Amino acid sequence: MKRSKSLNLRKIRLSYSEISNFLNYPVIALMIFTLSVTSASSTAPDTDIFNISEVAPGIYLHKGVHVTFEDKQHDDIANIGFIIGDKCTAVIDTGGSVTIGSNLHKAIQETTDKPVCYVINTHIHFDHVLGNLSFVDEHPEFVGNETLKAEIEGNRSFFLEQYLNDLGPNPSTNSIIGPGIGVTDTKELDIGDRKLVLTAYPTAHSYSDLTVLDEKTGTLWAGDLLFRERIPSLTGDLKGWLKVMESLKTLHVSLVIPGHGTTAKNLSEAMQDQKRYLDTLLTETRQAIADGLFLDEALELIGNDEKVHWLLHEQHHKANVIKAFTGLEWE
Repeated sequence: MKRSKSLNLRKIRLSYSEISNFLNYPVIALMIFTLSVTSASSTAPDTDIFNISEVAPGIYLHKGVHVTFEDKQHDDIANIGFIIGDKCTAVIDTGGSVTIGSNLHKAIQETTDKPVCYVINTHIHFDHVLGNLSFVDEHPEFVGNETLKAEIEGNRSFFLEQYLNDLGPNPSTNSIIGPGIGVTDTKELDIGDRKLVLTAYPTAHSYSDLTVLDEKTGTLWAGDLLFRERIPSLTGDLKGWLKVMESLKTLHVSLVIPGHGTTAKNLSEAMQDQKRYLDTLLTETRQAIADGLFLDEALELIGNDEKVHWLLHEQHHKANVIKAFTGLEWE
């Protein structure tokens, strides 16, 4: 007799970080992404060694490091940077702490005298938004997916509890800065002699994904819609993410900056590894469900061949399987 595919918690032997995926969203995405980083304090590098590089004319990137969330550099794992226009500067993500955000802000001031007019967040995750506070005194417009507004509001207390040591002196819920401008479809920002096209997406990697395309150089900041080297982190919807990746293929870009990993000139080629991984996750999870496997059994079988292709597979793959399994079992 075929066993029921419904979730049987008595059959599951998982760590708390894995079980967290069964919780209601705003905690799902953040808890998977957090794990046990809560007790680690920020030890971001000084700007003298902050490694800012000009990857295209007027576009500057600070490349994140590939470490676990428990590592002392957990706040510096995301690719962040800025775009300089004739009128002002736009920041793309601000890092996982006030320290990282401050280092980025200082690097901008050392690079240009153009004021920061926009701080654009590509999605909700801590390593992309917690440095926002470092830019408040310059009074920029904070911009993100329209859904990011509610996500920030609903998670201020969570961020404060989980990332207290990353929020600078005297942290409070007001240390978490959300967007004043929300993007529902597309929006153009003019920073002087260059237009930035912002595109908001339905649920994919997260519930608030957004990309930034600099038309002048053809550079796409993909946020965490694209991972390279570091294993993708699924906190939104697997099928939705694959669908969004198909839409990204239609873009004509000269350079793509992923949320994590190295830049690439060919977007389709840059997405190949991630697409293979997500396709494998989808196909093998569906098969496990069709075979009547319980989740703890599926965890041991799904995506094993992908281990050799990704950094931090051991730390994050099971959380992806849990999210995929619980999202697909009733499709």
